[in-house]
Amino acid sequence: MTISISELYGKKIISATGHWIGEVGEVVVDVESGEVSHLLLGKIDSSKAGDFIRSLFKNGIEYKRVKKVADTVLVSGN
Repeated sequence: MTISISELYGKKIISATGHWIGEVGEVVVDVESGEVSHLLLGKIDSSKAGDFIRSLFKNGIEYKRVKKVADTVLVSGN
């Protein structure tokens, strides 16, 4: 199944145990592989250079944790 990146924005993220984690605010793409690498909770303030790295570690979910994308995004772990 293929979905467009724009379809991920705003989707609720739920853990495999049913806990609400947040909503997709940003999608990070690895330009070398062309694959999604992370989903970020919330938006990044592009006027602050360090925000991206902080957001990636603090509010990022590695895309390899995504188990299913439907009405919500189901991820493994907490």
